[in-house]
Amino acid sequence: MSGHNKWSTIKYKKGAADAKRGKLFSRLIKEISMAAREGGADPNGNPRLRTVLLTAKNANMPKDNIDRAVKRGTGELEGVSYEQYFYEGYTPGGAAILIEVLTENKNRAASEVRHTFSKHGGNLGEPGSVAWMFNKKGTIIFEGGAVTEDEAVEVGLEAGAEDIVASGDAIEVQTDLTSFEAVKAAFDEAKMAYATAEVTFVPTVNLEMEGKDLKSAMKLLDALDDLDDVQKVWSNIDFSDEAAALLDD
Repeated sequence: MSGHNKWSTIKYKKGAADAKRGKLFSRLIKEISMAAREGGADPNGNPRLRTVLLTAKNANMPKDNIDRAVKRGTGELEGVSYEQYFYEGYTPGGAAILIEVLTENKNRAASEVRHTFSKHGGNLGEPGSVAWMFNKKGTIIFEGGAVTEDEAVEVGLEAGAEDIVASGDAIEVQTDLTSFEAVKAAFDEAKMAYATAEVTFVPTVNLEMEGKDLKSAMKLLDALDDLDDVQKVWSNIDFSDEAAALLDD
């Protein structure tokens, strides 16, 4: 649909293409531990854990790794305790960036984020400087032609999805938070296997960028995404096919 932000699908395809399995597993371990710590080890009563376990399964993460991460979260095994932080800022050209960090060392994480902004010509902002530009949404991604856009629309909209967008061979479904579990359940019941399902931040207004500014912004987003403590990065750039090509380079 018009004006939709494609960063979720672009980033997902980039991760698959680059085969950053170690980085992905590290992020999943942190997310599983955090979810288990906050909501318990039973995925049936812990939607956040249930969602990340599905992502881990789709990523072929070994079951032993998953079990250890859950037990570290609940305290059954000793391990590092992660805390969640958010950082906000701007790319060269003025696009907004929102960053989620899970870390056992806040000082290290803050230093690395600050250095990355500085190195790539961005500006780290104060808390609240850009968060108001984003809304929390549920995001479900199908990839590799797993379903057609018509199939996703038929099942997703009836279950309460707000927006469904096709980008190449990926389809992104957005929901409000109250409908997220119902939409996932509808896809599960229809045997429509999605690649990821998670709560994300979606910009209320997208910013069109091109040329040098777009290329510089993409380099900053990619560098932030590569930091060990960074879980997720969101931007309000209205990503185009040009942006996807830059990210693939």
